[in-house]
Amino acid sequence: MDHQTPRTLAVDCGGGGIKATVLDAHSFQLAPALREPVPYPLPPSKLLDLVENMTQQLPGFERITLGMPGMIRHGIVVYTPHYINRAGPRTRQVPELAVQWAGFDMSAALTERFGVPALVLNDAEVAAAGMVTGIGLEFFATFGTGLGTALVDNGILAPHLEISHAPMRWGLTFDDVLGEHERRRLGDSAWSRRVLRALELLEPVIRWDKLYLGGGNAARLSASARLKLVDATIVPNSAGMSSGVRAWNLVGDKPRRVEPHQQP
Repeated sequence: MDHQTPRTLAVDCGGGGIKATVLDAHSFQLAPALREPVPYPLPPSKLLDLVENMTQQLPGFERITLGMPGMIRHGIVVYTPHYINRAGPRTRQVPELAVQWAGFDMSAALTERFGVPALVLNDAEVAAAGMVTGIGLEFFATFGTGLGTALVDNGILAPHLEISHAPMRWGLTFDDVLGEHERRRLGDSAWSRRVLRALELLEPVIRWDKLYLGGGNAARLSASARLKLVDATIVPNSAGMSSGVRAWNLVGDKPRRVEPHQQP
């Protein structure tokens, strides 16, 4: 291998689009990032086909990092939102899709398809990898289609918690209150006040040493909200793409569970 390898195919899967590029060993892009809209309905096989089609326009690679929404454990999809719905976020859930995604071994499927090792994490966890310092307890929150979160303790990724599905207020979840649909309805100023309230609720639970705010909507936080977030680092939305290399350092050589989780 030369100084550019191992080259990493970095894939960032969101609710509205799939982005992909290839990074060298120093996280520099070897090609412009590609973006394709999510083709709903989206079973696992269609997502794999989409990634394969995108790789045909990209340089070669020796490993894959894929970030996707939901609860991912050791490369296995415990639960994913959006992709189990007929036409994307906040549309009707399709029972057949929910069954196909529950317990799907995405890491193994990527390795079988492309013949290289694959690391599959929650998309916020991948984005966090490129920003955290590895010192103390670092909390990363992304604001986009919904709320994404990652928690890194002294450089080691903690087990993922789907905070987005926890109740926030009025019987609604963090996703319900903070998602893109609400930002569009309320406008940036009112939505920013909700973000501040959400962080006030989470801080006593997590007690982070360092706070990062990212995702496509972090840039939409109002000026008054930013003044109250002086200890937070606002992260560019490109973090999900450029972090595919460093993500491998967060997980180390942990044992991989053999039996996938099954939904009750």
